[in-house]
Amino acid sequence: MNNLIFDCSKTQAYIQNNKTMETNTPEPFDIEINGVDYSVFPDEKDTYTIFKDGKEYVQIIRDTETAWLKLHPETGLPLFGMDEEILLIGREITAQEA
Repeated sequence: MNNLIFDCSKTQAYIQNNKTMETNTPEPFDIEINGVDYSVFPDEKDTYTIFKDGKEYVQIIRDTETAWLKLHPETGLPLFGMDEEILLIGREITAQEA
């Protein structure tokens, strides 16, 4: 009968590396603004997908520490202009990160 010996060191390193990557990924979280519930899903750095009342609502990106921009739904390009709701969502995201 043949004795098989497996070298699990590469598998263990792979698993450990993936656990490290998973812990660096921010978890989604919920916020409430003026009685409206939002779910915040971190995407790429400083980019978030926002769900409102359980439906995908908007993508936003941090412009500066206090300014946030809505992204165009088709092109993903920033839409410049003041949007009070987006700024409030951004402030809550900043508060959650602190």
